[in-house]
Amino acid sequence: MKIILRKDVATLGDAGEVVSVKNGYANNYLIPQGYAIRATEGTLKALDTEKKQQARKIELQRKNARDLATRLEQMTLKVHAKAGESGKLFGTVTAGDIAEALKAQGVDIDRRKIHLEAPIKSLGKYEADAKLFMDITAKLSLEVEAEGANAE
Repeated sequence: MKIILRKDVATLGDAGEVVSVKNGYANNYLIPQGYAIRATEGTLKALDTEKKQQARKIELQRKNARDLATRLEQMTLKVHAKAGESGKLFGTVTAGDIAEALKAQGVDIDRRKIHLEAPIKSLGKYEADAKLFMDITAKLSLEVEAEGANAE
């Protein structure tokens, strides 16, 4: 019997694949558990349409991520933190602080997608990476300033 997998099954394949299995395995386990559906003409057409829609959606997300990456790489982000006289920070600048500064600029990126090479513990200029999509990463330019420096 030919079936379309709705979920990944370790011994058969990934979701969306059309596979052949024995009738008993399909009727008694895969279909009742929701792992698969019968492969009929209608379900195969629906699967094809769904794959095309998914491909268009992924391409649109990739285009939006490229545009955002270009915008982020042209921007210099200013992060304010409490610092002592010698330029050392009281604490560190984290990915969460960078995400908040980006949000203030109108860009919403999850803090877990921002990667710093080393913790930022002093004032100055730094770079960070932001993973925007599967294969698209943007370099963020950061300028860590002491709180109250913009008032001077």
